Amino acid sequence: MSLETDFIVIGSGVAGLRASIALAEAGARVTVLTKDKASESNTEYAQGGVAVVLSDDDNAELHEEDTLIAGAGLCDPEAVETLVTEGTKYIQQLIDWGTEFDRDGGKLVFTKEAAHSRRRILHAHGDSTGKEIVRSLIARAGAEKTIHLTPFANTESLLVSDGRCVGVRFLDPILRAPRNIFAKSVILCTGGAGQLFLHTTNPPVATGDGMAMAYFAGAEMADMEFIQFHPTALNIENAPRFLLSEAMRGEGGILRNKSGERFMERYDERLELAPRDIVSRSIVAEMRKTGTRTVFLDMTAMDETFLKERFPKIYETCKFYGLDISKDLLPVSPASHYCMGGIRTDLHGRSTVHGLYAAGEVACTGVHGANRLASNSLLEGLVFGARAGEAALTDNFKFQISNFKLEDERSVISNLEFGVATAVKKRVKRLMWERVGILRDRESLQRAIRELEQISKSNLSTSSNNFVTLALLVAQAAIWREESRGGHFRNDFPEREARFQIHSIQKLGTLISDSKTVDFGPRI
Repeated sequence: MSLETDFIVIGSGVAGLRASIALAEAGARVTVLTKDKASESNTEYAQGGVAVVLSDDDNAELHEEDTLIAGAGLCDPEAVETLVTEGTKYIQQLIDWGTEFDRDGGKLVFTKEAAHSRRRILHAHGDSTGKEIVRSLIARAGAEKTIHLTPFANTESLLVSDGRCVGVRFLDPILRAPRNIFAKSVILCTGGAGQLFLHTTNPPVATGDGMAMAYFAGAEMADMEFIQFHPTALNIENAPRFLLSEAMRGEGGILRNKSGERFMERYDERLELAPRDIVSRSIVAEMRKTGTRTVFLDMTAMDETFLKERFPKIYETCKFYGLDISKDLLPVSPASHYCMGGIRTDLHGRSTVHGLYAAGEVACTGVHGANRLASNSLLEGLVFGARAGEAALTDNFKFQISNFKLEDERSVISNLEFGVATAVKKRVKRLMWERVGILRDRESLQRAIRELEQISKSNLSTSSNNFVTLALLVAQAAIWREESRGGHFRNDFPEREARFQIHSIQKLGTLISDSKTVDFGPRI
């Protein structure tokens, strides 16, 4: 039995919730599907805060310049301008909706993070910014009677008819059976793919489903080689790779090697406040030099009361593992954290498939270029989530849902195993970490591609196939880009090359291209 709604939003992070609100405010029926509970997303895990131009000594031009520098020549200037200028409006809107950002005497408190030229980072409850934003957005969405949120609904594939996305196939959490749901359009807000790698700060749900589904539906993917590795994830045996926020270094945290020496001065004049890709590679180089698997983050010069108030969640988590952040050196090493690439979209979230939109980490708007500036991701989700919702409504308002002849026969399968098979997941994650990780070269990438292609020939479930395919897209884009830029570093091509100041574009059935133009057009 098939279902019908006006619009489908997949994902309930900041982008998905903001897109849903934009649609519902116009009276549209919105079905939100999420494969875990409503609040389980990368947004909830965001500790570092949200960057926005609101302080007296800041302006949009400075925020734009910082973003462009971090992006290493691959940002879309128009996308960055949209982010920093419209971001202020959407953050103020969050405040009006009850989001409780940290204040001192009634005034908003701004902090500074790596590669920012001003203190422009807002936090909530110290290091629980994402969680607070999700809370307020869920409360705001709950006030809209036309939003129907379905948790634990694992989406398997997009439904395509005559080159247009007309719905999705998902696992009904009540019936425990696959169902089709049709709509005027679909907005993918499924987050990133950190789980492709053995070590990641991302939650288990971040398996890149949305990217793979869009690829198989015919959408163009852009810049898949650019993966951001966060420099400081807690490195304790048999413990999750818990993120130790960028803000800890922003507040004066120092990186030390096993001998207690501060080592960043050997790698970059900006020391611990260098961009994430540089700090991550520096840590890897130092670990190799000292023959260890960890370095240490030193916060001991700071007052214990300050640290408890500024980083309450981090303080309690470290305490659980027997570490006092005010007294102990914290063992850290890099872990996969954020995908700069994704579904290629315009500035309104339109993909290259009619009826299919994307926002947040699953999308590649051009905002982040080759390396995301710290704390720009929550802002991107807000701004482009709202814009995608508005565009989907305007473009498809008159579209009539009717009977479709589905092109995507992948959705009619006998193997209805939802989720990535454990053996496949383990094999891919280790392969990606060892061969397609922080430091890359042709030989390692070729070996990764050969093994991934071999895995893909197995009898995989749709979810497992999505996972393997996404890993292949990253590896193939990485071997194509014969230079080092931003989050992509090649030992065999360590310099940035002018000829590669282009985007990698991947599409089902075609080789990688570097096309700079695409007709997104209105989606009527």
